[in-house]
Amino acid sequence: MAGDAEGARSGGASRVPLDAEERAELDALRARLPERHRLRSALASLLIILAALLAPLSVVAVWVADDVADTDRYVRTVEPLASKPDVQAAVTANVTTAIMRRIDIDTLLSQVAPDKRPGVKEALGALNAPITEGVRNLVRQTVATFVASDAFRTLWAQLNRRAHAAFVGALTGDSGTAVRVEGDTVTLDLAPVVEQVKQRLVDSGLTVASNIPPVQAQYTLIESENVKRAQTGFRVLQLAGNWLPVVTVLLAAGGVLLAARRRRALATVALAVAATVAGLGIGLSVFRIVYLDRLPAKIDERAAGTVYDQMVHFLRESVLMVIVLGVVVALSAWLSGAGRWAVRVRAAWVSAIAAVRQAVGVSTGPVGSWVHRYRHLLHWLVVLVAAVVLVLWSYPTGMVVFWIALAALGALAAVEFLDDRRRPGGRTGSAA
Repeated sequence: MAGDAEGARSGGASRVPLDAEERAELDALRARLPERHRLRSALASLLIILAALLAPLSVVAVWVADDVADTDRYVRTVEPLASKPDVQAAVTANVTTAIMRRIDIDTLLSQVAPDKRPGVKEALGALNAPITEGVRNLVRQTVATFVASDAFRTLWAQLNRRAHAAFVGALTGDSGTAVRVEGDTVTLDLAPVVEQVKQRLVDSGLTVASNIPPVQAQYTLIESENVKRAQTGFRVLQLAGNWLPVVTVLLAAGGVLLAARRRRALATVALAVAATVAGLGIGLSVFRIVYLDRLPAKIDERAAGTVYDQMVHFLRESVLMVIVLGVVVALSAWLSGAGRWAVRVRAAWVSAIAAVRQAVGVSTGPVGSWVHRYRHLLHWLVVLVAAVVLVLWSYPTGMVVFWIALAALGALAAVEFLDDRRRPGGRTGSAA
């Protein structure tokens, strides 16, 4: 009613003035519009902030669920450790020490007749130490040879496959796997490695090794005062599961849809998510330094660093993937907008492809007319296909996102190349 009256006032010779009631109603509507706009903008900003804050937790939740629940993926994570020189050296030292605790002069003389042992032992005298050291060198060499072999890598993979819940055991305190948590230390039981080495020692001539009882050799995976804290956080992430990333995406989508300027909101949430996830990546590097700095002196720092890097390998790949995806989405939102530089970039893009088409002398004919008619649909189809490929890709990396974006860019270039923008009169339409 108020709108019709106002239109009558401005649209023709007969102007109908608003009465007091109509003017009050119009003023009330005008007053509510900014308030509603502010409320909507505030809610959109809140949703975007929540999405950005939940993004790092979502990345960690996906990593925990996939690396722990999927046996094959866990094995792929830890399998390369068997070939790392620092880890091989640490395993060699631990197994050698465990075996030598069971071998001394008395063990070496176990095959000598009991009535002759005192005499032989007395005759050896000062040779006890050199003999023991010689045996230690033999054991160390045998262990090192085995640890560097394919047999050890196979055994390492089998050990971790049988205990594919090892990382769960480390973070939940489950003692039913090959990984155990005692206090603030996470250790891996290397008893199967000792058994293999014992047999190799027997084959090399040290037959007394067959008398060595079962030996518990343990390799420290993690030793930190933060293990207990990590157990609590891990349980929370287990409860969150894979729904946390869905909630994060829904929050981001809600913030974009509520925003008055949706392209700008999309670019903002993409960059905000990329920034917070980048913070997670920085945090992983900082925590590595702090963790290694606080290791006890008995722990091999280089081996511990190698284990840490391998354990978070897929997490770091996920961090890089989200960063690249955020940058690609933000750049796409900016380029599709009405900003001065975005328009210039699009114009340069169209001009460059038109120059290529003119240089090669290709006539698109009816195909070009059809492409021009459905160009917007084709553009959205390219975006949709790229999104579906990314969603269906198993464990995409930053490079996967880059190549998908590059392929989509190539498809858009093909559409532009085939687009015949000619109009009646020989003129060329502007870029759409």
